[in-house]
Amino acid sequence: MKFESLDFLYMPSRDPAAELEWFETALGAQVAFAIEAFGTRVAMLRPVEGPALLLAGHLEGERPVLMFRVASLDAAVTELEAAGVAVSPEFGIPHGPVREIEARGGHRIAIYELTRPETGERLEGRRDF
Repeated sequence: MKFESLDFLYMPSRDPAAELEWFETALGAQVAFAIEAFGTRVAMLRPVEGPALLLAGHLEGERPVLMFRVASLDAAVTELEAAGVAVSPEFGIPHGPVREIEARGGHRIAIYELTRPETGERLEGRRDF
C-alpha cells in the first residue's frame, strides 16, 4: 500500500472559532474555510507548506488524526487487513470515504480516497464563523 500524501491533520477542538482566530492572527495561517453544519464547526487552515490543519468541534479525544490519501480505499483496506491491521468501518468526510487504522501507542491514523475532488474548491473561502 502506498500513501499518496499526508493531506490533513484532523485535530480535536474545544472551540474552533477561538482557535481559528489564534492560528490566523498569531501564526499568520491562511484560512481555507470555516463551516458550521450538522451541529459542529470545522475550520481548515494552512499555516505552512504541507498538510492542512482541520479544527473539528465534533472530533473526540486529545490526539490529532493523521489523514493520508490513498488511490483506492478498498485496495488499501484489503492490504492492511491481510497484514493483520484492524481497520474501522467506513465513514465519510466531505472529500470522500475514510477508514481509521488502529495504530500501536494510541496514535490516530486514517486513510481516505479522494472521490469528491471538487469539495476543496467548493468550500474554499467559506466563513460561517
